[in-house]
Amino acid sequence: MWRYLAGALAALLLASAGLFWFASGSANRGVQRILPAFPQTAEDPGSLPDTVPEADPKTREQKRFGRVDKDKNGSVTREEYLASRRKAFAKLDTNGDGKLDFDEWAIKASTKFAGADKDKSGALTPAEFATTAVVRKARPKAKCACPPVAAAPAAADDEN
Repeated sequence: MWRYLAGALAALLLASAGLFWFASGSANRGVQRILPAFPQTAEDPGSLPDTVPEADPKTREQKRFGRVDKDKNGSVTREEYLASRRKAFAKLDTNGDGKLDFDEWAIKASTKFAGADKDKSGALTPAEFATTAVVRKARPKAKCACPPVAAAPAAADDEN
């Protein structure tokens, strides 16, 4: 019986020691060594700006211009401008004669409609129509040029 009482007393002592250790803030000191302090502004420390800066509408056009300007010389030639349209035309020109006749266009359009009409009702529902949108290629995400994160030195300090 005395073993149970000794075990309960030891558990209470450990729990109270842990509570005092946690309350004293020693558990948070290791985090403060790893993470830098949040930078404060000189005008109004501790507050966030009232408005969020919006994206400049020119940036989207600049990106589109950059995609078309293949030789990156700052100007778009007629050949560069028509290159993407020539690729689309070549896909539709199935017989390769350089002319797009109605039958070639109608076959492509009919095939696309038939593929989208899943219930074969002869009409596209909004969900079916959404599948006819042009599928854009996903751009590869830019790889981070950040240096690798080093192991935290605070782990060795916690053992002491």
